Amino acid sequence: QLQVVESGGGLVQPGGSLRLSCAASGSIASIYAMGWYRQAPGYERELVARIFSGGTTVYGDSVKGRFTISRDNAKNTVYLQMNSLKPEDTAVYYCNCGRYDGNDCWGQGTQVTVSS
Repeated sequence: QLQVVESGGGLVQPGGSLRLSCAASGSIASIYAMGWYRQAPGYERELVARIFSGGTTVYGDSVKGRFTISRDNAKNTVYLQMNSLKPEDTAVYYCNCGRYDGNDCWGQGTQVTVSS
């Protein structure tokens, strides 16, 4: 059984920063990538950032240059550092793990609200 648990969401003013964490437990060897997606009300879920087992990273166009994904392999944890936050970054952020067998996993989601 593989589980991911997010933490770190909250309320922040425009221009501020937040860091999200996603800790994985269970069948870690089955994972080839971990990342973050987000979904705002009335919008489809979209890719924020992803990091692959070899270290390659990919970012959604709207967050390039502002967000950074990283990982701590010893802790089986992935981080999303979000800087220069904008109101349009407001969404529920979901941690995702991509698995070799196709049975991707999702976290419960953490709310990020950017507002003055």
